Amino acid sequence: MHVRDIDLNLFVVFDAIYSEGGVSRACFRLNLTQPAVSHALGRLRAMFNDPLFVRRHHVMTPTPLARQIITTVRQALNGLETTLTHTNRFDPAKTPKRFVVGLRNNLEAPMLSALMNRISTQAPLVEIATVRCERNNLERELAAGTLDVAIDTLLPLSSEVRREQILTEHIAVFARRDHPALGTRLDKKTYLRMEHVCVTSRRSGISFEDFQFQRLGIKRTVRLTCQNFTTACHVVARNDMLLTASGSAASLLERPGLLRQFPCPFRISPHLNYMYWHATADEDTTNQWLREQLRAAACVLARSHFGRGNGRVAKTTAKGGLSVPAGLAAE
Repeated sequence: MHVRDIDLNLFVVFDAIYSEGGVSRACFRLNLTQPAVSHALGRLRAMFNDPLFVRRHHVMTPTPLARQIITTVRQALNGLETTLTHTNRFDPAKTPKRFVVGLRNNLEAPMLSALMNRISTQAPLVEIATVRCERNNLERELAAGTLDVAIDTLLPLSSEVRREQILTEHIAVFARRDHPALGTRLDKKTYLRMEHVCVTSRRSGISFEDFQFQRLGIKRTVRLTCQNFTTACHVVARNDMLLTASGSAASLLERPGLLRQFPCPFRISPHLNYMYWHATADEDTTNQWLREQLRAAACVLARSHFGRGNGRVAKTTAKGGLSVPAGLAAE
């Protein structure tokens, strides 16, 4: 096969079916009729001499060959889109565009609030979608263009992934407003005597905070482990357990005044938030615009939610190749 003999639109159809899990949904995404998409799939099957997708329980499941080529196909389509973007410069006031951002749970509410307040009038046709991305898939998704940008902790990614530290969140301790055992301050002895809520998405291993405590030779009593900070804040607001988390956690409550915030009595490292994008998007004006908006949103957070010493903006750019503790890099 030679590329000059191939209709490149077939790969757009392939990507849509792969992403949507079915022909009907791919039709809706591409605004094409079902016969047109089915015909394109038939041509792809003949081209690769492989079914590419097999129907199982109403879902088009990709074959091993389809899984093998999807990343390359997406990288190529993303490169073509970047080329077209350079030719037709992105105008946020007039250009419809959907951005997909990988974002951690505790930052989603404050970051999106700051971001949407900023872009709602200057970019009326821009749509933002946030998703949870497994860390071991982050580089692949950035390369394939299924993620435009991600914000996460320090990760050991290759030089093909650019990174920029945009926000530092210092660790605080949260307790309910009328906690009977706490006065105006929280000391080490009281902290270790209390029961705690731990937030982690890991099914095994320890949380960021407990990793830090372990290095100090400290072990706390964790009574509840849950998956997101909103749940943890609601639980802590209604009982006597403590929550140790970044300073943005209280903003997840509709009534953040239900919680009191104390400095952590132990010296543990802050959360360093990095923005990640793929090297192929370095000069992409649409991606540059998105990164600038996220930087500005981080500045707003540093002055508002984190303005009382809980966080700061930090801007350092590098080209990957890091080493971090293995227990913290895994999802």
